[in-house]
Amino acid sequence: MQALLSGQGLVKSFGRLRAVDGVDIAVHPGEALGIVGPNGAGKTTLFGALAGAFPLSAGTIRLDGAAITALPAARRCALGIARTHQIPRPFLGLSVFENVQVAARAGGALDADASVGTAARILSRTGLHDLANRPAGALGRLDRKRLELARALATQPRVLLLDEIGGGLTEAELEQLVALILGLKAQGLTIVWIEHILHALLQVIDRLVCMAQGRVLAEGAPQTVMADAQVRAAYLGSDPE
Repeated sequence: MQALLSGQGLVKSFGRLRAVDGVDIAVHPGEALGIVGPNGAGKTTLFGALAGAFPLSAGTIRLDGAAITALPAARRCALGIARTHQIPRPFLGLSVFENVQVAARAGGALDADASVGTAARILSRTGLHDLANRPAGALGRLDRKRLELARALATQPRVLLLDEIGGGLTEAELEQLVALILGLKAQGLTIVWIEHILHALLQVIDRLVCMAQGRVLAEGAPQTVMADAQVRAAYLGSDPE
């Protein structure tokens, strides 16, 4: 099966630092791929490269087999690649509803009427319906994370890149998040999820990649990767909880 989103030989250097160093990665239609690794492993930089946040130093990114390496982030979003950020970036002066509607219009290319319905549906789905009229700048950290996810979903992605979306959530909220992501996966959405909360990640993913020092250290079935001695040495340090 052809990968939906793939990268070959991806390199991103910042001066002398190679944050991503020769990474090959592929995710197939409907698959949920997890990415783990210690801080500084290059995970978020890899997401930035896939989403078009900055130019690569080397390598090729493909969507449906077509090279998109030279395309800007807005064009990649229009083609179906959406991402969340570790630190949410809402439009603080707009309401929660307006934030999601803007994403539906600008990223999802919906007209005004269609964007209203889409925003309302996604706010209900992400547990934000009761906060629709609240300014985004008045939200606490946890609700800003929910809004970050809602904005990504409003672009109608084919590939959803989740960057530590579970961080800072309570266990109850984390359970809701896992249920939501499993629902998205059941509908055929392709997901790539960076996460430090392993018990949440492992409930969702089909395959796992571990990165360290900008490179792929191990890849395969989640339990096999987690049992790998190199992974434990580089990332876990002990048995996972």
